[in-house]
Amino acid sequence: MSAWEENVRKVTPYTPGEQPREKDVIKLNTNENPYPPSPLVVRAMQEMNTEQFRLYPDPTIGDLVREIACYYGLDEEEVFVGVGSDDVLAMSFLTFFNSGRPVLFPDITYSFYDVWAELFRIPYRQIPLDENFEVLKNDYFTENGGIVLANPNAPTGVNMALSDIEEILKKNPDVVVIVDEAYVDFGGHSVLPLIHTYENLLVVQTFSKSRSMAGIRIGFAMGNRKLIRYLLDVKYSFNSYTMNRPAILAGVAAMRDREYFEQTTRQIIETREWTKKELKNLGFHFSDSMTNFIFASHKDCPAQELFEVLKKNKIYVRFFNKPRISNYLRITIGTREEMEKLVSFISEYLIKREAQ
Repeated sequence: MSAWEENVRKVTPYTPGEQPREKDVIKLNTNENPYPPSPLVVRAMQEMNTEQFRLYPDPTIGDLVREIACYYGLDEEEVFVGVGSDDVLAMSFLTFFNSGRPVLFPDITYSFYDVWAELFRIPYRQIPLDENFEVLKNDYFTENGGIVLANPNAPTGVNMALSDIEEILKKNPDVVVIVDEAYVDFGGHSVLPLIHTYENLLVVQTFSKSRSMAGIRIGFAMGNRKLIRYLLDVKYSFNSYTMNRPAILAGVAAMRDREYFEQTTRQIIETREWTKKELKNLGFHFSDSMTNFIFASHKDCPAQELFEVLKKNKIYVRFFNKPRISNYLRITIGTREEMEKLVSFISEYLIKREAQ
């Protein structure tokens, strides 16, 4: 090792879902929305004044902050916007978790949490979910430096009762509790109303899933104005111009089209419920997902085998070769047509497999 390498910050990075380059694939591996963005977003992009690209964007992201605040009935000072919820969450880790005590989050959850903790040298402890992949609230009634809960959780899809989250908040008034609600629009219940009761609650959401804008990169946090002020201080110390002009325009347009948002999320929920029934009939078992994916295991066919045969046939799902979940596949909900093709292929494969 070269001498200079001794002073390099070395981390094991997060592994994102595969982005296949081949054409004509059914892509159900990264929880993307199968429907295009709102027509208002398309129009905003078409009418964009590209001459303004020579100018820096608004560092306060004021137009989008106002739109989000209006949509959720908040003050502008209660909203923080970043470049995807990953940016917002990373900034939150950096801002709020500096006590030296371990931050708590589940052992099976969004796998970026431990990466950020390692990157920022934050001590952490992963609390095991129970055998049904549910959070045991009592496990979080202990000394800690902060708590992070994805609700509904990923990759399990399990939704935690709001009363349990509130009890965790009551038991932890001296640390920041982050609730990551990336999938809440697909059937979960937001803890957002609690931000005016608990000043230590930060709620994080994203445009990537329910608003079909994973490629634009917009995430946001909502919470007590004191929390948001601290986040802004860290953001401006890191990079003042985090969001570009096209993203701001697209975000504003997306927030204004409530009807399209509700229509597409409803379609995904309906397709998810249909897919649940079909997968159960094929011998899969899974928790009752409240997200845009299903985390499923088959009673006879190993997950890795099914993952590999699906991929060979241009159907991409997500396989995690990790303890406790190595026999599960995370299957994103696509269009009804895509899910019918998936179910049909699996059905035929299982019949052939059983006959061998």
